[in-house]
Amino acid sequence: MPIIINEIEIAVSVSDDASSSGAHQGSNTPSKEDIIKECVEQVMEILKQKNER
Repeated sequence: MPIIINEIEIAVSVSDDASSSGAHQGSNTPSKEDIIKECVEQVMEILKQKNER
């Protein structure tokens, strides 16, 4: 059974300050586990909504 995801959220932070791009570059990025956890939560919510119909 295919799962169709109708919504995706992308957050981007852009700055013009060239001096802060080196040291603070990875501090706002979520870890791999956080990304996987969020994906699993969204898929489970979609499946829950589909089963309620």
